[in-house]
Amino acid sequence: MDKILVTLMSFWNDITNPAEKEKGATGTEYALLVAFIALIIIVGVTAFGTALSSWFSSLGTTVSGWAK
Repeated sequence: MDKILVTLMSFWNDITNPAEKEKGATGTEYALLVAFIALIIIVGVTAFGTALSSWFSSLGTTVSGWAK
């Protein structure tokens, strides 16, 4: 009888507090987070860098036209 009661109490505890077993992030989760942040930074810098390069080229053409 005690074994059944312990099993039921354990089952009830698992249902009511499922997140209690996962208390912290693992190294894998941190590695994935760092990888996604790095990917976002690389994509952002690439897109912004291309746009900035084109803007400076246009500005240079405009400014060189003023000198003539």
